[in-house]
Amino acid sequence: MIAKKYETVLFAFVNGAFMSGFMSFVITFLNIGFVDNFIFLWLCAYWKAFLVAFPIILLVTPRIRKAVSNLVSE
Repeated sequence: MIAKKYETVLFAFVNGAFMSGFMSFVITFLNIGFVDNFIFLWLCAYWKAFLVAFPIILLVTPRIRKAVSNLVSE
């Protein structure tokens, strides 16, 4: 198991991996369709998207959680 103190980083990593993978797959498909080298092109887009998504999630998630907690009642 992973220590609780790494929960935020692990959340950002898993969320970033899933969302950037899913979104880059969909966008690559919409842009070029299923061509012969689709997997290669998608994976190229995927790692670039993940490099952006991971730090953004680390920076933005705490602020979003705070904003959402201000919007909901107890």
